[in-house]
Amino acid sequence: MNILVVVNEHNGAAQDAAAMLSTYFASQGIAGIFIPAHDIPIGTRLVDVVDTRDGALDFDLAVVLGGDGTILRTARILAGKRTPIMGINFGHLGFLANVSDPGVIPMVAAALAGDVTAEERMNLSVHVVCEGDDEETIDAIETGELAELDGEERMFFALNEFALTRGGSGAIVTFDLSVSGDHVVSLRADGVVVSTATGSTAYALSAGGPLVAPSYRGLIIVPLAPHTLLSRAIVTAPHDIVELDIPQEYGNEEVSLFIDGEALSFAHPVKRVIIRQGAIATTLLDYRKEPFYSKISRVFFEAPSLE
Repeated sequence: MNILVVVNEHNGAAQDAAAMLSTYFASQGIAGIFIPAHDIPIGTRLVDVVDTRDGALDFDLAVVLGGDGTILRTARILAGKRTPIMGINFGHLGFLANVSDPGVIPMVAAALAGDVTAEERMNLSVHVVCEGDDEETIDAIETGELAELDGEERMFFALNEFALTRGGSGAIVTFDLSVSGDHVVSLRADGVVVSTATGSTAYALSAGGPLVAPSYRGLIIVPLAPHTLLSRAIVTAPHDIVELDIPQEYGNEEVSLFIDGEALSFAHPVKRVIIRQGAIATTLLDYRKEPFYSKISRVFFEAPSLE
């Protein structure tokens, strides 16, 4: 049995938990591979951080010792695989993670025994077209046949969201929004967030988007500070494709793109972004299942104590 453990190496409690897990794995004859979260920035593949000489890149379980950010990084390097992820919170809010109070060893043992709840979460496949790409290249990027061009990533995975925002100049962004081939609106705004239901409790929420039950498979589109009184968030059907066209004549050369909060960079200005549902869902494991509506009530609606 192979288990991947991703650790927030800047958190002392997470490091202590990793040491306990290492001892537990040794006593049970379990092969555990431990990776610092810092070693898996955007663009990192599993093969870049796992030594394949001792085995394949297939894991029976991934354990995350950290907060939601560490879970997002782990989900990204496991994109395309069906490895379940058990997040144990040593961060702040930890909306995606399990509380650490029961202890890491009982929680991991429960996951290995199948005594947990598995939740499939829809993720995003994001495709980026840049100025200068020829028509053949554009077609290959848009259909997902081309994931990399001249060493530059053009296809990305996101569990929470994709965000298009103002660049370094601070100039407002102008873009056209289409859904499944139908033009919806041309907007001038600080940008736009395209989120999964999982990400509806993250950036999209801060931008005024709706809270959406995690089983939902559509996309949530939330403009950021639009320069209009008529803009609204849009919730799409599960298989809709969102397209953002970014005309350069409006001074959009410095727009910034983010995947789950991490910045993307390209050699040429971005021309178009296509966002669709990912082909393989991400599986998160819940140790003591708390209903979604109870959780959002506790986290987002209860007034903080003044004591």
